[in-house]
Amino acid sequence: MKHHIDKTLLSATKIAARIEELAQEITDDFSDDGEITIVPILTGSIIFTADLIRQIKLPMRINLITVSSYPGSAIRSQGATVLGQQLGNIKGSHVLLVDDILDSGTTIRAVVPLLKELGAVKVRVAVLLNKNKPEAAGAPCDFVGFNIPDEFVVGYGLDYDSYYRNLPNIVTLKGV
Repeated sequence: MKHHIDKTLLSATKIAARIEELAQEITDDFSDDGEITIVPILTGSIIFTADLIRQIKLPMRINLITVSSYPGSAIRSQGATVLGQQLGNIKGSHVLLVDDILDSGTTIRAVVPLLKELGAVKVRVAVLLNKNKPEAAGAPCDFVGFNIPDEFVVGYGLDYDSYYRNLPNIVTLKGV
């Protein structure tokens, strides 16, 4: 896989340090709410979520939702499709929705209203990466790990055709 990598955008060390800071910001924001419910958007956010929740110092439950925006080898969002959910009863919950990347905003704009319809009283959104693209304007986002250029990235949970999720760094690929 190393021969496919063009450049490293974010190192594992830099990611770990920022996640520690994000976790403190999230802990502070939810500290008066008691228990929180973490809802990672699968599959891209699994590594980010795992590292993040170990740093959040609050009682929590974890519920899941699976959304597809980049099927197969797509490098641009194809729109958000909810593929499955294990949200349980979130009525009255304080929810942290966790996603890997804010690109077009369609995933977050699809999931936040769903969580509110199901009775969440507070929904905050944390993303590891934000591309600051105009089409994402208006998508709620409360916690951002890194602002990055508009480049297709993989690693640390992000994939290309289901590959590269296991890379510890966030990188760009040659020819993509």
